[in-house]
Amino acid sequence: MPAIAPQDGLTGADVVVVVMDRSDFAAYTRTPEAERRGGGVIHLQRTLTAARAAGVRHVVVISSAMVYGAAPGQAVITDDTPLITTDDGLVGDLLAFEAVVTRGRRRRTPLVTVLRPAALVGEGIDTMITRHFEAPRLLTVRGAVREWQFVHVDDLASAAEHAVRHGLAGGLTVGAGDVLSPTQVEKASGLRRIELAPVTAFGTAERLHRVGVLPTPSSELAYTVYSWTVASDRLRAAGWEPAWTSVACLEVLLESGSGRLAVAGRRVGARDAATLGAAGAAVAFLSTAAVWRQARGRRRG
Repeated sequence: MPAIAPQDGLTGADVVVVVMDRSDFAAYTRTPEAERRGGGVIHLQRTLTAARAAGVRHVVVISSAMVYGAAPGQAVITDDTPLITTDDGLVGDLLAFEAVVTRGRRRRTPLVTVLRPAALVGEGIDTMITRHFEAPRLLTVRGAVREWQFVHVDDLASAAEHAVRHGLAGGLTVGAGDVLSPTQVEKASGLRRIELAPVTAFGTAERLHRVGVLPTPSSELAYTVYSWTVASDRLRAAGWEPAWTSVACLEVLLESGSGRLAVAGRRVGARDAATLGAAGAAVAFLSTAAVWRQARGRRRG
């Protein structure tokens, strides 16, 4: 039997969509970084090569707005905001994948678009952000006002379709048109917040990661305590509008996590593989510690 060339699987395809983050946090935490990142890079390289050989017109790569980072006082992220530089965790994976895309875009064909969505919600979506809302408390850091913006997976799909229909190439941010204040999120979720100094939150998360309690780097805690709001400028200029608001997205997120509780880095009642990432685990650990300290203080008083 003759060997089948990689491009044969794409023969006749006009558009190819590659999803670089499956939004399966349990699978992410149990897969070694070398396997996860190396396998993703190879898969993307082969897909771009095969698409070119098969005459595919347009390739859409789904990344994440996390590649822009999250930091205190960060401005709204535009399509032209520079990407950060890091080798850590999921963001390091995505940046490695995007480097492959950048090299591929130097060729004239196929047209390549990279969609960078805000925090995703929807059926089956399991991320550090969705797990943040399964913790006993919402962790906040002193001096930071964390706005919340989401995007529904259906709107991400419509953005991909819109980009193809209008021939939009390059990096495009995708997010709902509204943002939620911490007070709105607390009221909707029914969760109280715990405020800690940044050095306490990140220092503790780093120590827990170093001893193996947290499977992902402490730097990922930033995405739950600092804003990374996106503008979706080029998509909106081309006529795209999200169907879901952040308010509606939060309702979906809370409903999907109903009945789940993440404590000390694990979902109660789940298998050991369902370990939280750095953000979720730090939230549970630090929240429990802070509540305990506050209770002790009240008893002394």
